[in-house]
Amino acid sequence: MNSNLQDYSHKRFNILTGEWVLVSPHRAKRPWQGQNEEVSKEKRPAYDDKCYLCATNTRINGEINPDYKDVFVFTNDFAALQNDSPSFNVSEGLFKAKSETGICKVICFSPDHSKSLADMEIEDIKKVVHAWQKEYKELGENEAINYVQIFENKGAVMGCSNPHPHGQIWSQSTLPNEVDKKDKQQKLYFSKNNKSLLGDYLQQEIEAKERIIFENDDFLVFVPFWAIWPFEVMIAPKKQQKNILELSEDGAKNYAEAISVITKAYDRLFNTSFPYSSGIHQAPTNGLDNSHWHWHMSFYPPLLRSATVKKFMVGYEMFGSPQRDITAEIAAKRLKELI
Repeated sequence: MNSNLQDYSHKRFNILTGEWVLVSPHRAKRPWQGQNEEVSKEKRPAYDDKCYLCATNTRINGEINPDYKDVFVFTNDFAALQNDSPSFNVSEGLFKAKSETGICKVICFSPDHSKSLADMEIEDIKKVVHAWQKEYKELGENEAINYVQIFENKGAVMGCSNPHPHGQIWSQSTLPNEVDKKDKQQKLYFSKNNKSLLGDYLQQEIEAKERIIFENDDFLVFVPFWAIWPFEVMIAPKKQQKNILELSEDGAKNYAEAISVITKAYDRLFNTSFPYSSGIHQAPTNGLDNSHWHWHMSFYPPLLRSATVKKFMVGYEMFGSPQRDITAEIAAKRLKELI
């Protein structure tokens, strides 16, 4: 690709959101004199009697966790969305508000308090995938639920208050902002070309061979051309699928392998338990024809130069647009070398 992209400031277009990101590769050479994060050296036990997610422990609301052996899902004790909120609409001049209802759940990936997805066997991650499928299906069948957001916050630097391996599932009555953008962009492309936007993009990535980190029979793991976070990664099925329910049994295993590969590579990058936020974007459950959707999973890690140097989204990022210092190609090369 144009070598200017590796040396000079430029903008890259995110085809899924319709937004631009500023890339400044020359800034990666500047010395760092800012904040350094503290790296935890704590070795966690397999069971912590003070952890409200460990098996057989009592949660804050008084409920006792079962003696679960693999994956455990429960309704969030402090849910951000309520399923019994009254319906209301506020429209007073420029003051606008609408009621929002939903169901929020917590999913414990493993009973072992000491592990993360990077430490788990592929077969155990596959059980997590099956749990995601089950929750997406059951929540999506609820007429009041039109979107199911599966995500994980890993690490204290990402605001995670409990180190036990877990994620969350928020389901709600409307499409959240990021999903709404991707829904519109994919629908526009599909209506013009009768093909998947992400599917065509993946073919171009396969031909370019510049940003792919890993692939198996069903999935690509790559740094998107428009990545914002320093070591941002996407996992996407090579063939178009609207949602994770379309995964075959082999596909679920290959998806678990893709998750295993990238989370292990992350931990090797700066020799630390790598923090990130990850999430799955897939077709809404609104009963509409969502044949334009191509589901995918993104990882947004905040670390920039080392285990202690974090990328802050401040200043220009808050008031202008996202900006990154290392190019997607350099990030992909570094991660690929760790697999």
